[in-house]
Amino acid sequence: MDYIELYCQVEPVTPWNEILIAELADIGFESFSEEEDGFKAYISESQYRATAVKQVFEQSRQNPPEKLSFEVTRIGGKNWNAVWESNFEPVTILGKCRIRAPFHDTVPGVEYDIIIEPKMSFGTGHHETTTLVVEWLLETDMKDKATLDMGCGTGVLAILAAKKGARPVTAIDNYLFAWENTMENAERNHVPDMKVLHGDASLLGDEHYDVVIANITRNVLLEDMAAYEKVLKPGGLLFLSGFLSFDKDTIFAEGNRLGLRLGGEKTMRDWVSLMLVKP
Repeated sequence: MDYIELYCQVEPVTPWNEILIAELADIGFESFSEEEDGFKAYISESQYRATAVKQVFEQSRQNPPEKLSFEVTRIGGKNWNAVWESNFEPVTILGKCRIRAPFHDTVPGVEYDIIIEPKMSFGTGHHETTTLVVEWLLETDMKDKATLDMGCGTGVLAILAAKKGARPVTAIDNYLFAWENTMENAERNHVPDMKVLHGDASLLGDEHYDVVIANITRNVLLEDMAAYEKVLKPGGLLFLSGFLSFDKDTIFAEGNRLGLRLGGEKTMRDWVSLMLVKP
């Protein structure tokens, strides 16, 4: 499979990196690397739509940054590992969870050592949206909690939940490469009993969960939150991430409409993650 690399140079980097990354995630870009002068975004060639990208950047010009330019490069599948390896450094969250690649050495004293080989899947722990949910999971008693991870990407959040004793754990993603990647990473981290499904919220049926994780994008969260609420057990926790601070009120309003109450909030730079509780 071949990929598209979009290299965006923007000034000021903050908050424009966050704004544009969120918009590109909405149109299918799955992996991002922040640079000093902007960011790089990646998407499979089959999913890339030049007109959709053009619309994202045209919308930004309604209230334009000081500088904005981008270039598009095609990357052969065989070169992808070299791309992410050159950008992927280990990340340690709250001193308890270290997310690393197979070629990184282990570090003693870390409670949860998670090995991830992204393969174009979003969720290495480097982005604020993933880090915030990792923090929620580290602070939550997950033992024997039935857990669902929607839009699982690399599977890192579902894997951490499983390592913390969650059972059973289900991970779902509608991108084929993410589905395959999660299965590979689950085996790599010795959680082979994790159920990994290819699809979206339409797969949710009669199963019910103590914890539902959705680190996706604003539009998908709004569209699918009712489905998450339906499968959440009374007293269950819904962790939402993937949106910027100016979308927080809209996200919470939808949760409130569904009868969910606010259990907590985390922020990192301009990103927000909410914990909603089902009464």
